[in-house]
Amino acid sequence: MGCSGCSTKSGASDNTENKGSCGKLDVYDWFSNMSLAPGQTEFDIVEIRFKNGRKVFYRNTANLPLQVGDTVVCEASSGYDVGVVSIVGELMRLQIKRKASNFKAHEAKKIIRKATKEDIKLWEEACALEKVIMLDARKLANNLHLEMKISDVEFQGDKSKATFYYTAENRIDFRQLIKDMAEKFKVRIEMRQIGARQESARLGGIGPCGRELCCSTWLSDFRSVSTSAARYQQLSLNPQKLAGLCGKLKCCLNYELDMYLEAIKELPSANTKIKTAKGSAHLIKTDVFKRQLWFAYDHPEEAGTNNLFSLDANTVKEILEANKKGNLKVDLEELVENEPEKKPDYISVVGQDSLTRFDDKFKKKKKRKKKKPSSNENNTTPKKPIQVVLNKKNS
Repeated sequence: MGCSGCSTKSGASDNTENKGSCGKLDVYDWFSNMSLAPGQTEFDIVEIRFKNGRKVFYRNTANLPLQVGDTVVCEASSGYDVGVVSIVGELMRLQIKRKASNFKAHEAKKIIRKATKEDIKLWEEACALEKVIMLDARKLANNLHLEMKISDVEFQGDKSKATFYYTAENRIDFRQLIKDMAEKFKVRIEMRQIGARQESARLGGIGPCGRELCCSTWLSDFRSVSTSAARYQQLSLNPQKLAGLCGKLKCCLNYELDMYLEAIKELPSANTKIKTAKGSAHLIKTDVFKRQLWFAYDHPEEAGTNNLFSLDANTVKEILEANKKGNLKVDLEELVENEPEKKPDYISVVGQDSLTRFDDKFKKKKKRKKKKPSSNENNTTPKKPIQVVLNKKNS
């Protein structure tokens, strides 16, 4: 059976319990081991998960003994649908408050029964057709020259309806497309437009961090992300680095934004200027969590230096208070020299703080070239000295 959380095939058994779910967008029930108070009935609202993390609230009016992972048959606009139970019990009260505060229980659709072998088999056949039909639908859209991208298809559990999810920048007239698809696929067609973030959540992928996309694993609410989040965190405004796979700004830019905003409140503003004996100096750079600020003179020729001066946030506040009182005898060079050096809180016992500690060990030893023997050295047999023998006839 196809996994209800994504389009992967994970082998579930032929009973009504989906034991092969990939765990996409799962919710852990902290109240599962707690018993109800005497006289209290179990909450009858159940959350059902469908393909790619789509979740809907249903009513368990038949009081079926449901558990997380059970495959059930639910009511649909026409016919029925098949999904997997994701949350039951008292945790649903908190889930409804968090996701749908205006939820009305009497308007919710009902759970018909637990899925049988025939229901699961029909559901598997419908899931197997989704990829083939999606490719055929893209061909039909290209033949009509429609500027749209069909990214996913989801069949209803009874195989009578297919929902096509697409993305488009402009408004699309797909009336002829629906006629062509209904004639070819012999099912009811529903077109649903989604955004770029929702498309990435349905398709999935690996992000620049090397992990699976947050939107396809656990992130269920998409908050707006602006470039100001990158400015507060002092990130380079490079669209290629700030954009995710969907082409929009990364959702993770909002994760640490609150911490930065709290830390920035205690620091001077970005347009802070201090007045010294050598002239005014403006703020160049700020290290938020180390509480360090770098200043440079407005007129370095008059001051006689182009250096940046690193000052603590408390020191900068004292200088600003002195400037308000009219004290302009501040010298940045003296403040930097008198500022005590901050030692790190940790001590490296094994000397791992040096990045070049292995450079000398892995240097290749240069092989010494052997000197080629000379022509005289090639003759191993030593030459005998020439002996001159004199005739002693005349002696």
